Parts: sequence; C-alpha cells; structure tokens
Amino acid sequence: MSRIIVSSGNELCAHAAIDCGCNFFGGYPITPSSEVAHEMSVLLPKYGGKFIQMEDEIAGISVALGASMSGAKAMTATSGPGISLKSEQIGLSFIAEVPIVIVNVMRGGPSTGLPTRVSQGDINQAKAPSHGDFASIALCPGSLEEAYSETIRAFNLAEKFMTPVFLLLDETIGHMHGKAVLPDIEEIKKEVVNRQEFSGDPKEYKPYGVGKDQPAMLNPFFKGYKYHITGLHHGPTGFPTEDGVICQNNIERLTGKINNRKDEIVKYENFMVDDADILIIAYGSVSRSAKEAIVKLRREGIKVGLFRPITLWPSPSKELYSLGKRFEKILVAELNMGQYAGEIERAMKRDFETLQKANGRPLTPQEFTLKIKGMV
Repeated sequence: MSRIIVSSGNELCAHAAIDCGCNFFGGYPITPSSEVAHEMSVLLPKYGGKFIQMEDEIAGISVALGASMSGAKAMTATSGPGISLKSEQIGLSFIAEVPIVIVNVMRGGPSTGLPTRVSQGDINQAKAPSHGDFASIALCPGSLEEAYSETIRAFNLAEKFMTPVFLLLDETIGHMHGKAVLPDIEEIKKEVVNRQEFSGDPKEYKPYGVGKDQPAMLNPFFKGYKYHITGLHHGPTGFPTEDGVICQNNIERLTGKINNRKDEIVKYENFMVDDADILIIAYGSVSRSAKEAIVKLRREGIKVGLFRPITLWPSPSKELYSLGKRFEKILVAELNMGQYAGEIERAMKRDFETLQKANGRPLTPQEFTLKIKGMV
C-alpha cells in the first residue's frame, strides 16, 4: 500500500535516507539544505543511527566518509559553496571507492551568490567536483515523490558502484511543501542494495583486485580484513603504487564501472512526447513549469512534449541523440547559462533553442508559452 505524507522535499529526502538504511549523517548547515540535516538530527537517534554537526563542511564529509569506511550507510548535505569546500574529500571518495550520498540543494552562485533563491548552477560541478579522471553519478528529482525515491536510488547506486552519488535538488524542490504519495516501507526494503563483502580467507582478500568495470569490494573496518585506503593510486590491496599499467587500469576501471554500465544508472521521463511536434528538455523544478505550459499549449492546438533527464550524469546520451534526429524544433530550458545544454549539444550533435535564467528566479509557464509560440 502507498502512504501519503505532507512534507517538504528536504524533509522527504531525510525520511527516504532513514527508510533505506542510512545510519550516519555528518555535515554542517547551509541554506537551502539545512532542513535535511535538521530532520536527520531528529530521526537518526530514534532509529539507532548517529548524527554529528561538525565545525565546517570539510569536517562534515570527512566524518561521513570515515563512517562509510566502517560499514555505515552515510550521507552529507550541503549547497554549492559546501561542495566547493568538500571537493578534496570527494576526490578521495572517488579514488578510494568509498560510497556516500551527497545532497546538494542548489542555490544561486558562484561564491556566496544568492543563498535563498533557486538555481541549477551546480550541474557541471556535479560532473567534475574534483580534479583527475573519474565518472560521476548525479540524480535530479523533479517532484516531492522523487525527492524521496531518488534519495533511495542514490543510496542503492552508491552501494552498488562503490562511489559518491550526488542528489541534486534545487531550492524550489527542497523547500516545496505539499502532499507526496510514497511507496510502502516493505516495498522499499525489497529494493534496498547493500555493498558486497568478501567472506573468504583474509589472506586472499584484495579489495581492489576486481575485474574490468567492477567496483572495489571494501569490507567494513574492524572485521579482520587487512587492506589500505589512500588517495594515492594503489594496487589490489590498496597500498600505493606508481606502476604505470596498474595506474592506467585503475582509471579505466573507475570510469568504466559507470560509463560502460549506463543502462543500469540512467533514468528519464517522457511527457506527451509520442505525438509532439516540438520538444522541451528540462529537469528539476523547471520541468514542472514546462509541464504546465505543455498542457496549456495543447489546449490551443500546439503539440509540445517534454523529455526530462532524471539521471543527469551519466547523461542519457543515446536517448538525446535519437530525439535530436526526430525533432526539428527543440527547446532546452534550465536555471543557469547553459550548463546542461552543452551536454545535450554534444549528444545530439545539433543546434536548438534555449531558455535560460540565472538571477535566482524560476522559469514560469508563461515564459515557456511565449517562447514556444515564437518557435511555431
């Protein structure tokens, strides 16, 4: 049976984390994500978990990574400036393959920017939050229900691929308050993914000695399995190496375990696309305005559809390429100066119209309507 909850996106994110087994949160409050941390501080003690507010964003992710290394399902939450501060530890998470969910409730930037207003300005940051070569996973909910369900999927992907996973709420989704229809807890438990553990002879344990496109198998600390965790390039047991062949294989595996398994990660929505003459591409809260505009335009005889990426990274490049071949008229809309438009252009290999805003204000259905009518 489904459940009906009246809540905000940020609070639903916290409830989802608890429901799929998150038992540690480390972070530092920052607008507009602070409600995630506040709700976790209330919920975690009730369910036997641990919450700690650290002195800054860097310490917040550091303790969360330490908890994850010890076997906890760990989360931290922040906004764009906090991601900037956490970038070094995010890089450690990538190369050491320590799973963690990182919630980013996006606000206007750069720097302090517009703390209380909406933006989608951290899309490129989620793709490349640290230096070096790796492949990132970033999910972008477009509703209250998805603030819940995509949080659960973020934990499942983090545990399955042994990697940090970004959950990109924007300020509108995070602070939006309303009724959400959620799946039953028992249904959620059936979907929960937990990391694999090695159960053989400790002398044979090689956490990074895994196959092509496979994640590391990191047993939790304190279980009798000897290995090393480092930010340096490392061999099968985790101890540092500068061997050229091993280092190349490491990077190919780190990128391949994501990019070569995209079909297990990519998710998207088609809204009234089947018979459409014009296509809108939008994500997050912008897609909500787009849908309202589409319904209105169809009443006027203008057939418009929406393609909504839910997984932004890795991008649904195959689907984007196919749509680029099918539609003559395409509009890409986002609350930035074209951060995802560049990826869409790369995938489609063609030009399209854009609707962009980066002043902290939302794109309205009326703005969509006017833009589409100008394209007819």
